[in-house]
Amino acid sequence: MPTIFSHIAVPIAAKVAAGARIPASMLLMGMLAAILPDFDGIPRQFGLRFEGIWDHRGFTHSIGFAFAIGMVGIGFAKRWGIAWWKAWVWMFVCCFSHPLLDACTTGRYGVPLMWPLWDARYNSPWKFIAVSPVRADAFFTARGWAVFKNELLTVWLPLMGAAVLVLFGRKMR
Repeated sequence: MPTIFSHIAVPIAAKVAAGARIPASMLLMGMLAAILPDFDGIPRQFGLRFEGIWDHRGFTHSIGFAFAIGMVGIGFAKRWGIAWWKAWVWMFVCCFSHPLLDACTTGRYGVPLMWPLWDARYNSPWKFIAVSPVRADAFFTARGWAVFKNELLTVWLPLMGAAVLVLFGRKMR
């Protein structure tokens, strides 16, 4: 899986591309939606393990979960000053970006992208993101540093580059 820091790259890049159209609270909720799927790993930190769809990279890494998180966005639409469907799309995309990035890691486990329709796990044929250390203390090792550099080049740089191009393209019109 990418680090929690790279999962927030999608909403941040969207904010850059959209400019002032995305209020701070909308950005923060998008960032939360982007990392929320990994909350399923919290029980592991306490020695609890589940199986199948209930374990880490289970149902929280699916289109069904992202759909439900999109519904949360509807409740914020008025506060954000946007149509309900735009709030839903924002939260859905931010949340669903998480399993899409996880599918691009060098890990073998895969993600159940289409749950609850079916339980099959998917990996991308393009595995360009190094699997992140899970434990916090492992971030501060040579491997953690290598993962950080990999994510800068494979996630942050392309997303921010695309966001800046979109922003400049909009301003040129």
